[in-house]
Amino acid sequence: MSLAPKTPDPDTAGKAAGPAILKWLKPDPYALVLLSVVVLASLLPCRGQVAVGFEWLTRAAIFLLFFMHGAKLSRAAILGGIGAWRLHGLVLSSTFVLFPVLGFLVSLLPDAWVSPTVKMGFLFLTILPSTVQSSIAFTSMARGNVAAAVCTASLSNMLGVFITPLLAGLLMRAELQSAGGDMLGVMRSIILTLLAPFLLGHLSRPLIGQWIDRNKAVLSRLDRGAILLVVYTAFSAAVVDGIWQRVSALDIVTILGLSALVLTIVLVLTRKTAHLAGLSKPDEITLVMCGSKKSLASGVPMAAAMFAPAQVGMIILPLMIFHQMQLIVCAIIARNYGERADVPTPGESVGAGAG
Repeated sequence: MSLAPKTPDPDTAGKAAGPAILKWLKPDPYALVLLSVVVLASLLPCRGQVAVGFEWLTRAAIFLLFFMHGAKLSRAAILGGIGAWRLHGLVLSSTFVLFPVLGFLVSLLPDAWVSPTVKMGFLFLTILPSTVQSSIAFTSMARGNVAAAVCTASLSNMLGVFITPLLAGLLMRAELQSAGGDMLGVMRSIILTLLAPFLLGHLSRPLIGQWIDRNKAVLSRLDRGAILLVVYTAFSAAVVDGIWQRVSALDIVTILGLSALVLTIVLVLTRKTAHLAGLSKPDEITLVMCGSKKSLASGVPMAAAMFAPAQVGMIILPLMIFHQMQLIVCAIIARNYGERADVPTPGESVGAGAG
C-alpha cells in the first residue's frame, strides 16, 4: 500500500471550494438581526418618556456589558501567550496606531468627497479595540498561534477601555464636548460607565469566574441582546433627529468603499510587516487576523457612553458595515491560510512564535 500523500483532484477541489466560499459570503445572521433593529427603529422609534426609559435601560445594559467583559478576561489565558511580546506589540500597533492614522487621513478628505457625519463615524471605527471571538476563531481556522491570539485579543479589549476614550478625546474633541459639555465631564462619564464596571467585573472573577466559564453561551446571548437594545435606542434618537435626511445612498456607498480600502490597506501592511519582522507563519496569521478587526461588541456601548444620543446612530453606522465586511473577507483569508501545505498543524501552532 502506497504511503505517498494523495494529490487532490482539481475538479473535485474546485467543486468543494465553490460551496465553501459561498458559505462564507452569506451574511452573518446577527448582522441581519442588527439590520432589522435599525429598520424597526426607523419605522417605530421610541419617543418621549418611552425614550427616556430606553436610555436608562441602555445605561444599565452598558454597565452589565463591561462588567461581563471584565469578568470574562482570564489572566491565565493572557499569561498563556504573553511570551510573544513582539507579536502583541505589532497587533496593538495595527489596532491603535495604523487604524487611527488611516481614520485621521479619512477625516482630512474634503467634505465634498465625504460628508462630515461619515468621517466622524469612520474615525470612531478606527480607534476601537480588536474583536475577541472572531479574531481567535479565524486564527484557529487558519492554523495560527491560537494562544497568542487569545492573549493579544484580550489585551486589545482591556487596553481599549482606556485607549479608545483617550484617542476620542484627542481626535474627536468637538463631538465629545457636544455630548458632555466639557472634557472633564465626558471623562468622568467614561470612567463611571466603562472603566468602573470593567475593573469591577475583572476583580470579581475569582468569585464568579467558574460560573462565567460554565455559562458562556447564555452570556453571549445576553451580550448580543444588550447590543441590540443599544442599537435600537441609538437609532431611535437618530431617526427623531433626522438621520435619514442627512445620510444618503451615496453616503452608504462611500462607507462601503472606505471600509474596503482601509481593510485592504491593513491586511496588506500587516502581512508585509510580518515578513519584514521575520515572524513564523503561525504568528503572521495571528497578526493578520487580530490586527485587522474592529469590535462591534465594544464599539456600540462605547459610542452610547461617549456621545449624545442623537449622534450615536450615525457614529456606529460605519462600524456595523465594516464589521460585516471584515467577517466575510477574513473568513475567506483564514480558509486560504488553513489550506496551505506549509502551515503547521493546530497543535504545533499553539506554541509557536514566542519571540
